Amino acid sequence: MNPSSDEVLGLVVHSLPTPGAAAVAPAGGRLKLLAILLACSLPVLVALFVFYVVRPQGEASFGELITPVRPVPQAQGEDLDGVKVALPSLKAQWLLVKVDGGACIKDCQKQLTVLRQFRLMLGKDMDRLDWLWLINDQALVAPALAAGLKHDGATVLRVDADTLASWLPAPAGKAQQDFIYVVDPMGNTMMRFSSRLDSAAAAKAKRDMEHLLRASLTWDSPGR
Repeated sequence: MNPSSDEVLGLVVHSLPTPGAAAVAPAGGRLKLLAILLACSLPVLVALFVFYVVRPQGEASFGELITPVRPVPQAQGEDLDGVKVALPSLKAQWLLVKVDGGACIKDCQKQLTVLRQFRLMLGKDMDRLDWLWLINDQALVAPALAAGLKHDGATVLRVDADTLASWLPAPAGKAQQDFIYVVDPMGNTMMRFSSRLDSAAAAKAKRDMEHLLRASLTWDSPGR
């Protein structure tokens, strides 16, 4: 017996491709690509939003944005006990970074003290930041200085100078020692301050950091 006309129609309809199916896949792929690009651009977008939208009108920024941001290298440093530390392991926390030689004479030590005090100035937000001294040479560190920094919770690593230059750039004619670098929780270097902070400059730098921390509050929390 021949199938009814209704049954033939059902078979024909169900064998047809869904209208518009071919057009859906490319659109979905484009959306995924846009989502990836947005995620990669988030640190820059946050920084720009903070500096040009959140900041009250007429309030000048003290820190200098670094664009494009510099991602943390897939490289290793070494702590003062000779233990290897992968630089990407520093991610998931805001970082305040100073670079200098291991000899760290008087000016260097003063800047490390300023960096420690600057972090403390952030009060309840200070647990969202780690402070680092990255040593760019093979000079020995004075035992008393090393012990004091360990007591104060600093991270001290010896890192290849070329690796540091790629991650923590200095403007033409300037040295890394002239700056305190700000690295976001994704490992991107995105801002630098002068490392010579007097009281007035420290207050301006503090205001910049508070803007960044406030803007990132929804996706960043204290500790790793």
